[in-house]
Amino acid sequence: MLKLTRHNVSTSLRDYGMMKSLLFATLFLVLITPSDAVTTKMFKVLDSCARYRLKEKNAFEAINDLNLKYEGKNKKEAELFIKLYCSVFTPNEKVDF
Repeated sequence: MLKLTRHNVSTSLRDYGMMKSLLFATLFLVLITPSDAVTTKMFKVLDSCARYRLKEKNAFEAINDLNLKYEGKNKKEAELFIKLYCSVFTPNEKVDF
């Protein structure tokens, strides 16, 4: 039979605190990793759309940078395609690409 002493109780409380902090750290890392990936992806989309709007990229470059599937060769059609895509990520509907 285990006899509870002051040393045994303090050790088990310390171990419980350590396990609890380890659990929270693991949970935090698991939850933060996907949100970081989403933030990075969203930044890349907004950056490509902004560079297209500022004429730093043409429609074909923006489509390529965003890894969109577009098989056409028509410049006007590509511009319409990227305008429609980027308009989804624009909070203000009055912004024209």
